[in-house]
Amino acid sequence: MQPHETKKYFFDIAEASDLIAQFTAGKTLADYQNDPLLRSGVERQFEIIGEALNQAIQHDPSVAELISNSSRIISFRNRLIHGYATISDKVVWGVLETNLPTLNREVKALLERADD
Repeated sequence: MQPHETKKYFFDIAEASDLIAQFTAGKTLADYQNDPLLRSGVERQFEIIGEALNQAIQHDPSVAELISNSSRIISFRNRLIHGYATISDKVVWGVLETNLPTLNREVKALLERADD
């Protein structure tokens, strides 16, 4: 059973993942590249995901083993915030399509287990 604080961070990650999916439903990379509001919204939710995961790991270090690529997710968040001038839209879109579904499944499974 995860501590209450860690569960809250999992909820934040799941919610941000769902929002990214909602924002990008029916969209293409070209849509993303041409819509600064969409890019801003997606990047903000990725920032929330990375920070929530970082905080969850600080509260419970075992979380790092439960989430695939946890250190890369946190590094991606840091790059979005601190290296924003070097962010590639194609990289963000690739993470969204390739890695986000796995993270969403893992976090939702952890939330389900926490409710048991």
